[in-house]
Amino acid sequence: MRVVVGISGASGAALGREVLRQLGAANVETHLVVTAGGERTIAHELGPDGLAEVRRLATFVHDIDDLGASIASGSFGAEAMAVAPCSMRTLSALAHGFGDNLLTRAGDVMLKERRRLVLLPREAPLTEAHLKSMLMLTRMGAMVAPPVPPFYAKPETIDDMIREMAARVVSWLGVDPGEALTRWQGL
Repeated sequence: MRVVVGISGASGAALGREVLRQLGAANVETHLVVTAGGERTIAHELGPDGLAEVRRLATFVHDIDDLGASIASGSFGAEAMAVAPCSMRTLSALAHGFGDNLLTRAGDVMLKERRRLVLLPREAPLTEAHLKSMLMLTRMGAMVAPPVPPFYAKPETIDDMIREMAARVVSWLGVDPGEALTRWQGL
């Protein structure tokens, strides 16, 4: 299976890193693309070696400006894509078909090919423009899933919450996250 992972400039870079970790553990071929804002956020939130670490977790890394990259075409055959985290700029660009960088072009490919596209928007509170873009994307077939921790899993640390949220993303991409996902067993 081939999965594209995008990381844009919203807070929550650890989510993208963990999605890559879990996909790698499941032997999924990953194609990473990071926006300039994503690079800045990774450096701030994950430290000076964060970007190198994120890149090492991916099978392939693509430059944000390389609109001729394999993932820019539906014929490449990537089966799914996650943008974790997804900035409101990226969300809006996807909603309005602005394939102006490789991340938004790859997302546009997922939409036009009717393939899985999972977006983790990170913003609060939300404006009407944000909500309209989310509704547009949902109607186009994307899954818009703000990273909300599953409190029923009784996470004890931030890492527990990140692992659980990433496991849900991996599951929505069509990959079994294994033990990383706490499944509801009822009360």
